[in-house]
Amino acid sequence: MFATQLRGYASRFIMTNRRAFRESVQYLNFDRRNGVDAYPPTILRTEQARMFSTQLSLPRLPVPPLEQTLEKYLKTIRPLLTESEFEKSKKVVEQFGASNGIGPVLEQHLVERSKKHDNWLAEWWLRLAYLEYRLPVTIHSSPGLLFAQKVQEGVDGQVRFASKFIAGVLDYKSMIDNQTLPVDRLGDQPLCMAQYYKLFGACRIPKPQRDGVICYAPDQPDRPDHIVVVYKNHFFKLRVYDEEERSLNPSQIEEQLRAILGRVETRAPPVGILTSEQRDEWAQVYPLLRQDPANASSLDEIERSLFVVCLDDEYRPQGEGLSPYAGQMLHGAGSGFNSGNRWFDKTLQFIIGRNGFNGLIYEHAPAEGPPVVAVTDHALEYCAKAAAAAPTATAESPTPLSFHLGPPVLDAIERAKKKLDGLIGDLQVEVLVFDSFGKNFPKSQRLPPDAFIQVALQLAYFRLHGEPCASYESGSIRRFQLGRTETIRSCSMESDVFARSFDDSSCSASEKRNRLIAAVQAHRRYTDDAVNGRGVDRHLLGLKMIAAERGIPLPELYKDPAFGKSCHWRLSTSQVPAKQELVMCFGPVVPDGYGVCYNPLERKMLFALSAFRSCPSTDASRLNDSLRRSLNDMITLFPNTAKL
Repeated sequence: MFATQLRGYASRFIMTNRRAFRESVQYLNFDRRNGVDAYPPTILRTEQARMFSTQLSLPRLPVPPLEQTLEKYLKTIRPLLTESEFEKSKKVVEQFGASNGIGPVLEQHLVERSKKHDNWLAEWWLRLAYLEYRLPVTIHSSPGLLFAQKVQEGVDGQVRFASKFIAGVLDYKSMIDNQTLPVDRLGDQPLCMAQYYKLFGACRIPKPQRDGVICYAPDQPDRPDHIVVVYKNHFFKLRVYDEEERSLNPSQIEEQLRAILGRVETRAPPVGILTSEQRDEWAQVYPLLRQDPANASSLDEIERSLFVVCLDDEYRPQGEGLSPYAGQMLHGAGSGFNSGNRWFDKTLQFIIGRNGFNGLIYEHAPAEGPPVVAVTDHALEYCAKAAAAAPTATAESPTPLSFHLGPPVLDAIERAKKKLDGLIGDLQVEVLVFDSFGKNFPKSQRLPPDAFIQVALQLAYFRLHGEPCASYESGSIRRFQLGRTETIRSCSMESDVFARSFDDSSCSASEKRNRLIAAVQAHRRYTDDAVNGRGVDRHLLGLKMIAAERGIPLPELYKDPAFGKSCHWRLSTSQVPAKQELVMCFGPVVPDGYGVCYNPLERKMLFALSAFRSCPSTDASRLNDSLRRSLNDMITLFPNTAKL
């Protein structure tokens, strides 16, 4: 809980709740190498300070009743199994949940843990989902975000947009610093705002087996006041506040960006590409890189910077449409283009292209997509409104950050280049701009747009593969303290029945419509359960972690083939809505799967779909076509749609 940030409470109350705030920040596994300490921030008692005004009232993440979770789990695995497979799994589940089984014992231990933590899941989830994840963050973990609206091309267009955008991001950051940011809400429910506090001045640090994260809070004495700009693989420190701690205006920023461009003629060795390596490989190279004092100083400036801005060199892909530019945001398009012009460990990294396309990539450990999109929406709105302003004072000149690279590090860079180029070559990214209708249509039928889209994805997948699959959708549990996500298991018996019947000529249109509505309603019910702390996956994870911590042998439930099949997410999906025309993208989470992210706007929908070319059974382009067809086909089940 962010108890110490709540204005209007007596000092005694604040002091008794300092531990809660420490827990909420320190679970990020802060690196104190530079004396960084996640202590509670200064209390703001102004009328405008509202960002954490509801934090204390947020409930703790509950531990659902075991019987409820197991019953729900059986429903989710049923469409994935044969009758005989299901009966075997049912017996395993019954044994696990029996009064004399191991399940109730683990449940009790988990309940005890929940009484000692503001969020019993938070530390485990950060470790398992992110910091102990050993594949590269590039493509496998960190999402990219493409701004679909193209801006002016060329150097002038690039620098002017970058200057305004940076100023817009700083304007948003001021609301976090002053705690004037309005509290996010889901309906009338306030949401946890902790993730916003971890967006700026944060960076992932490579370590063997488990990475760390550093974050410099805005009220620390040595808080950062600079960003890092990368151009042609050269890194520059750019101070973005003046002596009176006022953020620079766009004209002042533009002056400094032009100075950077004027100082660089040729590309530097792409030291940033090391951050795309497999995590244990990078953890071995990182201390070698830090051995040189100049390198260590440069690394410190990058890691503690507020954010990174990548001024990308010219990139003219062969493909048409938005798809190649989504790839540019996700991975930089390869070592021959801009993949070395990155620091993939940085939490926020904004990408400004000379080709008029812009976006960002963010390291996922500290936050989910919605807070990142909120920053982006604000910055883009700022760009649209920002008027030209003359520099009020001469800003501090950018400082180059040098790297001295010996043979071991240069060899590591070459290995990283080859690996990343191979990974990029294996990845398909397809952007679908679906403009037949947007979320306006399902809303007109009193159907939740997200559930409608998820059922369309089930139909699109079934048409390609002839069977359902384990399907993951990210659901927010930010209504709880330190809440991150819960899995929405999108594949249901109802969605399976609908998908199987849609192309069956013996099934009438009215029956298909009824089955579609039933599938949408089933998805909505599961979503409501998930976002209210009654999901399946995080609860089962908690029971598994409790068993491991207490030296209890892994229960048979987790060895059951059905459990593995139900967690093999061949469809890994996420809705990331935005005010602007933005589309987020990420790679598949399994070798034979798809990654799907979408932004449903009022009259159009943007999708980014991905797959690996090395898998013979998946094809992002075919899924793109199947999804477009499925969405268009589904509205034919409803009368009076011609006006769309």
